[in-house]
Amino acid sequence: MYISTQDGTRLYLRDWGQGRPVVLIHGWPLSGDSWEYLSVRLAEAGFRVIAYDRRGFGRSDQPFSGYDYDTLADDLAAILTGLSLDDVALVGFSMGGGEVARYMSRHAGKGVSRAVLISSVVPMLQDGGRGIGADPDDLQAIKDGLRADRPAFLETFLRVFYGNGVFGGGVSDAMLDWSLQMAMQASPKATLDCVDAFGLTDFRPDLASFHVPTLVLHGTADKTVPIEATAHEIVRLMPAATLIGYEGGAHGITATHADPLFSDLLQFLRG
Repeated sequence: MYISTQDGTRLYLRDWGQGRPVVLIHGWPLSGDSWEYLSVRLAEAGFRVIAYDRRGFGRSDQPFSGYDYDTLADDLAAILTGLSLDDVALVGFSMGGGEVARYMSRHAGKGVSRAVLISSVVPMLQDGGRGIGADPDDLQAIKDGLRADRPAFLETFLRVFYGNGVFGGGVSDAMLDWSLQMAMQASPKATLDCVDAFGLTDFRPDLASFHVPTLVLHGTADKTVPIEATAHEIVRLMPAATLIGYEGGAHGITATHADPLFSDLLQFLRG
């Protein structure tokens, strides 16, 4: 089904199961389909699971603009309002953690009772005083690679994303192929613009708006979104948040550590 946003962009979503709602927000450069494993298991566990494609990705509309986090948080608000959701658990993976953070501040966390940040980009913006965060030169290299040969760049990127070839990571060739298919389904403009969105947005002020139980899940060997600039910063700025680190885990722990992650998530949602 589709939900229309304030500017008329249609967002594709899957709405499975019954019970307390859990909204899953996917990472870059994938789509809501990447939540397949967790969506089925959470619905079977008694939750209503909504997984949507961010604008520009998957089966959602592909406008040429609107890839800043204010707009993306408004899109999330349109999902919650359009489905009349309350007592919601927001679960954001990677870039999707930014939507959770910006929604909590921009929309005062309306209707949200729990938050989960998985391999999240929050806050990641470079902090010159502490020497951590995204390097603008690295972000530019990503965009250069996308412009030069998007399929080749993403194929290489996804191997690092899942930690293929390193201890504690790795997925099947079939999973890599499927992930590349999802990534190539996205708008090239959205793929480019979102690099600046997740790399240059300062989420530190948003963290003050988290007034609900918050779970942070992250791989300790994440090379895509390093834990030092993200999960460790979250718990430094939000001491009440709970951090679980997956030893040796790369970025895509929703696939590489699917079973323990599901167990930890389920315990938190039922707690």
